[in-house]
Amino acid sequence: MKKLLLGNEALAQGAIDAGISGVYGYPGTPSTEIIEYIQRSKTAIKQGIHSKWSVNEKTAMEAALGMSYAGKRVMTVMKHVGLNVAADVFMNMSVSGINGGFVVVVADDPSMHSSQNEQDSRYYGKFAMVPMLEPSNQQETYEITKYAFELSEKLELPVLLRMVTRLSHSRAGILTGGSKKQNSIHLPENPTQFQLIPMHARSRYKHLVELQSDLLEISEKSAFNELIKGSDTSIGIIASGIAFNYLMENFEDTNCPYPILKISQYPLPKKAIKYLFDTCDKILVLEDGYPFIEEMISDFLGENRKVIGRLSGDVPRVGELNPDNIAKALGFDVVINESLPKVVTGRPPELCVGCSHKDLFDVINELKKESQSQQVFGDIGCSALGVLSPFKTVNTLIEMGASITMAKGAADAGIHPAIAIIGDSTFTHSGMTGLLDCIIEKTPITVIISDNSAIAMTGAQDSSASGRLVDICRGLGVEEEHLRVLTPLHKNFRENLDFVRREINYQGVSVIISQRPCVQLPKEKKDKLNELKKASIK
Repeated sequence: MKKLLLGNEALAQGAIDAGISGVYGYPGTPSTEIIEYIQRSKTAIKQGIHSKWSVNEKTAMEAALGMSYAGKRVMTVMKHVGLNVAADVFMNMSVSGINGGFVVVVADDPSMHSSQNEQDSRYYGKFAMVPMLEPSNQQETYEITKYAFELSEKLELPVLLRMVTRLSHSRAGILTGGSKKQNSIHLPENPTQFQLIPMHARSRYKHLVELQSDLLEISEKSAFNELIKGSDTSIGIIASGIAFNYLMENFEDTNCPYPILKISQYPLPKKAIKYLFDTCDKILVLEDGYPFIEEMISDFLGENRKVIGRLSGDVPRVGELNPDNIAKALGFDVVINESLPKVVTGRPPELCVGCSHKDLFDVINELKKESQSQQVFGDIGCSALGVLSPFKTVNTLIEMGASITMAKGAADAGIHPAIAIIGDSTFTHSGMTGLLDCIIEKTPITVIISDNSAIAMTGAQDSSASGRLVDICRGLGVEEEHLRVLTPLHKNFRENLDFVRREINYQGVSVIISQRPCVQLPKEKKDKLNELKKASIK
């Protein structure tokens, strides 16, 4: 079927045809039309594709990660500065990887038509070590979007798809065709994949580094990267994304005589770049945005290895630098022993004796026996230790605030019960906006704020949430009958079990504040907190 579409609309249609189950984002020029097109699409409405706006880009990307966790294909959409807001989860999910195909669309704005800077999002993609795609025209935008989801699932990594203003906001005739059904729910096969505590994150990061050679090989063979040979080798041209379109407009009535390397997939294809360097007198680099490629091509200037370090393998790519590593790189005779003597072998961290989180985990684990589909989304702080034995309560741990929004995305995908556990200080840091998303949409999740009235993991500093949680939740719009406070003690186990069971069956937003001060707090502070608690309940 032929359609006249904006570049943004071609991307949106490509995502629908790729079988997405949801799109999350926050309005921002030049990206806004992507989600608006999906919101208006009769096909998307019929298929039940989630397309509500999120409170901000961070909550959008976390919710999308929750949908990906559930096995569905999903997309986040934002302008370039929005990626700054979402950078925390973006950087970490490159380490955790994804489950259902996940495409991160970022629309850059060269010349600042509607923006405060000209930020080039390709640097984020390189920083996160994920595949990047940069279409050159509207037809390729449609095709490359469908390909992006296939690539994401093949590599189990998020894919960054970069747009620019002129491509986003210009129209062309697009030939569409072929669509996929939405994925069914399927949870990750690796139970520790999304648990980014250090002991798991180290192996995930090592895996990400090892994947880089695969990313390069795929890019070298990509149909979206094309080496066009020419007869005049006085200049070789590297043109990325829309710059290729601009270049060819100068040769509408004739063939370009110069060799051209069209780049629409990253990492940069080294073999093709080396061919240009070996056969051409000089290289002209054309790109819309920062001199991203221009800075990088110095890596490909021959085989003499003038630059050595972590990329060359002379210094280990993973882990801390130390004097022995440096000595080895200098050619000194040194034996590096990576293993620790048994006497200093580390042990995983554990909760303090008498910690209130333990009694909460006991309740949730008992409920897990009743519902095999129950998924618990965790967060940063002491409660993160719920991913470890003996509890193994928490299924995910990504970054500050992601528990509520990932639970939302999973619930949007059809998972029930979806439970979020978040500490009191983490809630005020990054959890409130996610809860607001849930309240606006009446998402069926249960949020448990494990309130120990301290930023306990970092030294029991004062929590900004102390004495305020009930009022904050009321102010955000949590229904009074589903905003409850319980005391996590062993003697209250049966009462708390019945209480939480009722709330997780509610088809809306339920907030439970599990409230007992950290055992490390001094008595005078605990007494003060108890007074605040009584006042807030009144």
